[in-house]
Amino acid sequence: MGTSGWRYPSWRGDFYPAGLRQRDELAYLARELNGVELNGSFYSLQRPSSYTSWAEQVPDDFVFAVKGGRFITHMRRLAEAQPALANFFASGVLALGAKLGPVLWQLPASLPFDEQLLGDFFALLPRTTEAAGELATLHDAKLTEERSLTTPLVSAPIRHALEPRHDSFNSLEARDLLQRNDIAMVISDSAGTWPTFDVVTADLVYVRLHGDTELYRSGYSPAALDHWAARARGWADEGLDVHVYFDNDARGHAPHDARALLGLLRQGQEHPR
Repeated sequence: MGTSGWRYPSWRGDFYPAGLRQRDELAYLARELNGVELNGSFYSLQRPSSYTSWAEQVPDDFVFAVKGGRFITHMRRLAEAQPALANFFASGVLALGAKLGPVLWQLPASLPFDEQLLGDFFALLPRTTEAAGELATLHDAKLTEERSLTTPLVSAPIRHALEPRHDSFNSLEARDLLQRNDIAMVISDSAGTWPTFDVVTADLVYVRLHGDTELYRSGYSPAALDHWAARARGWADEGLDVHVYFDNDARGHAPHDARALLGLLRQGQEHPR
């Protein structure tokens, strides 16, 4: 249970206590929640030293979901993605060790369902840290030795979630493809901005809450939080691994909503992420 990112000026003096040092914000968040989406990795390749630092600031049971690079999803549009994937996994993702959670692939709204394209992309995705390390060894010269990490710190599975934003993904063909490849279809709540694909396609359930009534800007009412708590409990009761991240950060609602939802779930003895 967490937020999409943690470094927002509007949270300072609100969610974060006044006077809290910026470098202590992640550690503070990790005392209140049990997961976060790393979204800086969407905009650019990060450094192994950054991933190492983030992992060191949080408890052992904290999880980082890592957002795949937009160069892969929005610029390459998933085509011929192996070189960019090698760079992405070599950039330090493996430095998270046991705290590495799902990898999120957010697609542009202009990208329709293409079974061949998606199938080829899914075939390239590493499903273990060892496979990610092998892929990372193929990185190009953009990543120097000090800016790359190809040796996994732990042996663990890597799971993937896909957030499409095109209506054509509302099909049996799309659902079946994700199920066959054990990819979670993101359940996205965006105040009607993008379609919601409310299906479970893997043993991972990945929910992104972008705003209850206004994209990025509105908070979630107590009734809405009760609704999502009930859904998360239901998925957890089915033995599914549930991750929920709030992305309604424009007015600072995300961390408060995440903390409230986590509190509701803990009352029911459930602990989805």
